[in-house]
Amino acid sequence: MRVLLLFTALMVLPGLAVADGATPPPQKPAPAAAAPAQELDRLFAALAKAQSEDEANPIEDRIQQLFRQSGSPTIDLLMTRGEAALVSGDAETALQLFASVTGLAPDFAEGWHHRAQIELLAGDDEAAMIALQKTITLNPRHFVAMARLAGLLEDYGDKKGALALYRKVLALDPADGDVVRAVRALSRAVEGQGI
Repeated sequence: MRVLLLFTALMVLPGLAVADGATPPPQKPAPAAAAPAQELDRLFAALAKAQSEDEANPIEDRIQQLFRQSGSPTIDLLMTRGEAALVSGDAETALQLFASVTGLAPDFAEGWHHRAQIELLAGDDEAAMIALQKTITLNPRHFVAMARLAGLLEDYGDKKGALALYRKVLALDPADGDVVRAVRALSRAVEGQGI
């Protein structure tokens, strides 16, 4: 029931309060240029054909690099500083920086994904689930966010929802061994053993 209420609330994400003149107006990252979009399409086609995790790993890495491209120097700087804060162990500053990213560029999926990672580290699963859902809404091919959200759903007992998300991950990245194993286990638990 809690998960159902959480997902009902996902459609209404509260905006950040802004004092008069305190922050610049929201920025939308520039639309992805044709070349990166074409490269993503090509990479996802290659990922779908990968025969092993070793073959899939460099493709996944390149896709994630492209996901990180915001098209805005300001957002890129905030993301870089947030990542540096996280590496140095300053999770509070990292969360503030990633919250700034999502406030300034609410349509940039990777900002929400980074914010979810910090919220998971802070133990705020509910906020992380909201941020992961926002990531997936903005970028329906974000297989890493899908897998993380599926894991949280599984932890909270929504095995059917977790299985559906894991299957979406496999449609994009069929060589992901962890997800293959999760689908096998959850299929038996949710759908039973075939005769």
